Amino acid sequence: MNKEQKTIELEKKYPGAFESVKNLLECLGEDVEREGLLDTPYRVVKSFEELFRGYDETPEDILSTCFEEGLENHTEGMVLCDHISFYSTCEHHMIPFTGICHIGYIPNKKVVGLSKLVRLVHAYGRRLQIQEKMCSQIVEAIMKYLEPSGCGVVIVAKHLCTSARGVQNHTNHMTTSEMRGTFRDEPATRAEFLELVKLSGSVNLST
Repeated sequence: MNKEQKTIELEKKYPGAFESVKNLLECLGEDVEREGLLDTPYRVVKSFEELFRGYDETPEDILSTCFEEGLENHTEGMVLCDHISFYSTCEHHMIPFTGICHIGYIPNKKVVGLSKLVRLVHAYGRRLQIQEKMCSQIVEAIMKYLEPSGCGVVIVAKHLCTSARGVQNHTNHMTTSEMRGTFRDEPATRAEFLELVKLSGSVNLST
């Protein structure tokens, strides 16, 4: 697909976006006709397909393929998928925040491939978001579609809105957690999850 064809496709998907970007540049006092900015509206709108592709994905589709065979007597152990990196955009300032997500759950005769959990994090991350809501959405989706006995999610992220503007602090990060089922009701299960997350951070798999 050439640029002209792509432009037509983007204009249909994001009506008025090209002109809006140009208007924003003009509000900043820029000359939208100068060489460096001629293709900026196109580049910005085209980037939406990656930055906000989560709007085109649903947790139901992502978690629809489950594995149940042979799990009848193996539903007490915890599954942990840790250090899932993600990129998101803060809905308050439309500035990026990035981080890692840890997911743990105790299956109730249903498991999914680990790639599905990564896709789930990205589906909720690639939207206008706040970290607290993203954390809750991930755990709720797993509880709804996998029906585990419990689930826990921990997200640690760095927000550009506090380092590039406002207080301009470059060293802080934000941690959020959501627990459901046995992870919330049983202190031992919650402690095991948090200890596994801590342990996973000390493991070097690069060799």
